Amino acid sequence: MTRKQRRASLIGAGLVILAAAVGLVLTALQDNIVFFYSPSDIAERGTEPGERLRLGGLVAEESVTRGEGTDVRFDVTDFAATVTVTYSGTLPDLFREGQGVVTEGVLGADGVFVADTVLAKHDENYMPPEVADALKRSGNWQGEGAEKSHSETYGQGTYP
Repeated sequence: MTRKQRRASLIGAGLVILAAAVGLVLTALQDNIVFFYSPSDIAERGTEPGERLRLGGLVAEESVTRGEGTDVRFDVTDFAATVTVTYSGTLPDLFREGQGVVTEGVLGADGVFVADTVLAKHDENYMPPEVADALKRSGNWQGEGAEKSHSETYGQGTYP
């Protein structure tokens, strides 16, 4: 085997190992690549109780109930499905009914999402693209540019 053939074999073997590593990483991250799941996504994918995930949508009107101390119960909706969320802690200042929210936690066996983190949208103009697209698909979109999808307005992968 000549020196040139040996080098080509080594490069080929390295590329095969690299491709296998990338394939394994993408397979392992398949479900975690999504920033969050909407209530409809959770219902469709049949999420197992105890599975850790992010839930995003709008806080349903007249659904916020405050319990003892810092306990809060509210519904997150995309107008096609709704998930009840419980949270114990201080809510962000921008948290309110009708606004976008992303919660992180686990789905209980009773179908109630137990959140350990609640993030509210940061201003009046921004809405996560997945929520905006879900609202447009369900016919409940009331924001500006209702005739265009997020990707038509901002392009793929580009955020305002």
